Amino acid sequence: MNVLTKPAVIGSIEELRSRLTDAQSRIESARAGRGEAGLGRPRIVLVPTMGALHAGHLTLVRRARSLGDIVVVSIFVNPLQFGVGEDLGSYPRMLEADVAALAAEGVPFVFAPTSQLMYPDGAASTRVVAGAVGSLFEGAARPGHFDGMLTVVAKLFNIVGPDVAVFGQKDAQQVFLVERMLADLNFRTRIEVVPIVREDGGLALSSRNRALEPAQRAAARALSAGLEAAASVAAQGVGAALQAAHARIDVQPLVKLDYLVVVDPRTFLPVGGEHHGPARMLVAALVGHTRLIDNVALDLP
Repeated sequence: MNVLTKPAVIGSIEELRSRLTDAQSRIESARAGRGEAGLGRPRIVLVPTMGALHAGHLTLVRRARSLGDIVVVSIFVNPLQFGVGEDLGSYPRMLEADVAALAAEGVPFVFAPTSQLMYPDGAASTRVVAGAVGSLFEGAARPGHFDGMLTVVAKLFNIVGPDVAVFGQKDAQQVFLVERMLADLNFRTRIEVVPIVREDGGLALSSRNRALEPAQRAAARALSAGLEAAASVAAQGVGAALQAAHARIDVQPLVKLDYLVVVDPRTFLPVGGEHHGPARMLVAALVGHTRLIDNVALDLP
């Protein structure tokens, strides 16, 4: 596809499936004409988003283009992920700008359903339940958030039928829960996880960053600085890593820490002080009224 061509913005499940089937058929015919039959069904790659796209999302899109033949970006602000008092109404919706950004990346299809299409009865009666891990960390701060996230991801996978779906590492708990859902429910989709994309000062890119005032943005950099400090002393153990992170974060009065924890990436449960091997440090904080999350891999020998 020519990168200057506007993506097809589709709001119908039937139309999306039809367009994807047609696109696969065209690719197969082109392959046959080049004597390349036998390469298998053209691969569909999905990048699920809630819109308000930034450079981090576009990094996911570029990775998606390298993984398959047809890229679909979904843009849907999922109401099931928002609890009472959260920012569903004020969450940025900028479809026109998002589509323009995706056109520059050569994305052929944007799936932009309405809430009425996704939840015709107002809410999904049947939902995926995230389980015990879904009630920890972000799930403790946002009850029901991960049930809503998994439910819409399952719906998107069934609608699009992707071979691969691309997620960002910044939402580490989300990635863990999606991967577990795929294994538990025998989805055929594979997950590709892309490293965190950061601003020059280290702050992890997020759609919520646009709500930060200059002083808040400067203070928020303490989160990534704390994680970097933790990784630098991880060889000294869990306690040293936590102490190093707190030393960088706790001195910022504009940063109200919610949690700072080290988990086992295999279970996503907190580790003890004697843990050895791979681990991941998670952090969440309020900076002003903006909730930010970040994480880093640790190697605890």
